[in-house]
Amino acid sequence: MRKTQGLLLLTLAAVLFSPPAGAQRAAAETPQTMLSAQIRMQGFTCDKALGATRDAKRSRPDRAVWVLRCSNATYRVTRAPDMAAQVQPLP
Repeated sequence: MRKTQGLLLLTLAAVLFSPPAGAQRAAAETPQTMLSAQIRMQGFTCDKALGATRDAKRSRPDRAVWVLRCSNATYRVTRAPDMAAQVQPLP
């Protein structure tokens, strides 16, 4: 009986003090991971996303422009709501 109570308390403590599932997922979602996933779905190759920086000069309120650096290429990615991203390989 004591083992069952101890196990129950241990399980309850693990549930109460563990971070929410969404917090772990949100921490992994960075602009570079989201952009690399999006361009892969559109047929472009991004072996490993190294970084993403927003291009403030080209961006507009309804259109975000990012420069995505991958291990094999660099892309300019333009995102607008409810549309596929415009992807332009950069030299």
